[in-house]
Amino acid sequence: MAEETNTGSSTNSGTAPGPGQGPEFAIQKIYIKDLSFEAPGAPGVFLKEWKGDTNVQMNTKARALNEQEGVFEVELGLTVTTTSQGETAYLVEVKQAGVFVARGFPKDHQGHLLGAYCPNLLFPFAREVVADMVLKGGFPQMLLQPINFDALYAQHQQEQQRGEQAGEPGSATV
Repeated sequence: MAEETNTGSSTNSGTAPGPGQGPEFAIQKIYIKDLSFEAPGAPGVFLKEWKGDTNVQMNTKARALNEQEGVFEVELGLTVTTTSQGETAYLVEVKQAGVFVARGFPKDHQGHLLGAYCPNLLFPFAREVVADMVLKGGFPQMLLQPINFDALYAQHQQEQQRGEQAGEPGSATV
C-alpha cells in the first residue's frame, strides 16, 4: 500500500511564476512538422542482397514564438539516407518539433535548454517516426543510436567562440 505525505505545499503548473519563484519550463506540444519517405530503388532494391549503409544528418533550430511570454518552438531535423550496393534504398526526412515554455532562465541556461535539452526530448519521437517509416517501406529495422545533445551544443558553442575570436564576420552567439 502506498502512503501519501502532505507537506503543506502545492504545485500550480498552470500559472506563470511570480516574482522570486524561479525559472519555469513546460512542454506545451510535440508534433511532426514535416515528414518525407522515399524509396527510389524500389522494387529492384528488394530483389538484391541487402548491404545497407546508413548516413544520418541532423540539425536543430529554435525560435521565439512569444519571447515576452517565454514561448519557443524547437525543431529537430533528421535526414536518414540508406544505400545498398551503391543505390539509394531509402531516404527519410523528419522535422520533429515542440512548443516549450522557458521563463526566468538566464540567457546562457536558456540557450542550453533550447539547444540541447529540448532536442533531447524530441529525439525519441523522431527516432520512432524514422523506425516506423523504414519498416512500413519494407526495409529492415532501423534504430537510430542515442545522440549526446549536450556534447554537440558544447562543441557548437566552442566553434562560435573560436569564430568570434578569429574575427569571422557573421558569427553570433545563440
